[in-house]
Amino acid sequence: MSIKNTSGEKTTVTRDTIRLEEKTGNIYQSLVAISKRANQISAETKEELTQKLQEFATSTDNLEEIFENREQIEISKHYEKMPKATAIATQELLEDKIYMRKPEDK
Repeated sequence: MSIKNTSGEKTTVTRDTIRLEEKTGNIYQSLVAISKRANQISAETKEELTQKLQEFATSTDNLEEIFENREQIEISKHYEKMPKATAIATQELLEDKIYMRKPEDK
């Protein structure tokens, strides 16, 4: 699933804890699932951003040669405007897009 096509909230939203609890039967298990998925999303986003910004990396470490690159700024702004990983993960849990398995339920 592409992170770019998610409908996560970009601002702070009050969540109904009962809806979160209904997904797993336990609010704490729901929060653990959201946390683990948010870590995955964050790692994917960081890797993608790093790959895009490596195109603009220079091999010299001279402070006098630092210049602004318009494309680099636009890429950074795009990633700053994206919803946070926890908002995306919460939305995925509420839409039943997260697969969870419990080791004790073999």
